[in-house]
Amino acid sequence: MSNSRYAQLSRHELAVLLPELLLIGQMIDRSGMAWCIQEFGRDEMVQIAIEEWAGASPIYTRRMQRALNYEGVDVHTIFKGLQLDIGAPPQFMDFRYTIHDRWHGEFHLDHCGALLDVEPMGHDYVFGMCHTIEDPTFDATAVATNARAQVRPIHRPPRVPSDRHPHCAWTVVIDESYPPVEGIPALDIVSQTRAATWELDPIDESGEGLADYSGPVVSDFDFGAYSHSALVRMADEVCLQMHLLYLSFAIAVRARAGSDVALADSICTRGLTGVAGLGAERIHRALSLPDGIDGLRRVLELHPLLNPQGYVDAAVRSALHVHRSPAHDDAAWISLCSPDSVQPLQAIATAIDPRISVEVSGNEADWVAEFTETDTAAKELPEVAIAKVSGGSTFEFQPRKSLPLTVV
Repeated sequence: MSNSRYAQLSRHELAVLLPELLLIGQMIDRSGMAWCIQEFGRDEMVQIAIEEWAGASPIYTRRMQRALNYEGVDVHTIFKGLQLDIGAPPQFMDFRYTIHDRWHGEFHLDHCGALLDVEPMGHDYVFGMCHTIEDPTFDATAVATNARAQVRPIHRPPRVPSDRHPHCAWTVVIDESYPPVEGIPALDIVSQTRAATWELDPIDESGEGLADYSGPVVSDFDFGAYSHSALVRMADEVCLQMHLLYLSFAIAVRARAGSDVALADSICTRGLTGVAGLGAERIHRALSLPDGIDGLRRVLELHPLLNPQGYVDAAVRSALHVHRSPAHDDAAWISLCSPDSVQPLQAIATAIDPRISVEVSGNEADWVAEFTETDTAAKELPEVAIAKVSGGSTFEFQPRKSLPLTVV
């Protein structure tokens, strides 16, 4: 019997949901960084982003490698990891891979949703994302596989001409002569969290469909080819990716806020509120869930805020019951929700039905959220509206054929 809330879904539903979860993870930055710019300025926002990804991605990349049995030290392993990384959700960040041999490869992006989000903001924002942030964070992601891997640009934005395609192209080379990439201090801190070491159910290898990704790298990851048990494990792992990314983000934000704890908590809560509402809307739409309070309960069961089960101690009955859990010990997302901080939960409810009101009673770590249908439709919260400026809010996944990649 699985301990995962995702086990209630069918294989087809899980194959639909997983790209959504990966995209929701990408939207963490679309939501949170707006508030970092407001409070600290663009330059500090860029540094926060670097520290955020470098402090989390090596941890969750290794977790997924172990879960799906594709641990290794080569380019194949790096590319497999990117396909299951919230930093590179399928199609929205449309990575196309070329493998020359185990130690040499390339990728380009046929579509970069993140670029299209920032291009209207001007040259400085594009340069900050595609140069200042990408250089250290691509290497930080690769270090999970091989510390002597280097990811270097062939070309990248700002685009010249303005419609240049593909959006960017990169080489990946592993060479023993390269100096090893070292982790940042935040990586050691995040590595000590309960999220980093949280144990999930092993994949049942007896079910119909693939149980791991030990075969060749494929052009597009076909979630529908995997077993129910493997998909459940992936869904929980992707939720842990989000928690780990948030924990690293919070470390970077608190470093800038200094003694102003209220400011740090406010930035983190505003970021959660935006991505919580956006994510709820996408889950609700993707799985064609019902409206009203029944639909809200179904979305809450599947929302990354409350998953994986056990790491977050929550029960969705007539009301949402939350108890102190390892996620509270980590000061993860759920610690930002309480009787004094209802906005993230209200954002989820409003995304399902703007007539639903949320009331929370209890204390900081043990509380109950009750839902009431009212006659008045609430306005979308500004934090959600800001997150939904991203094209990720309306992006639609398309069917793809998944082909094995061979050495060229």
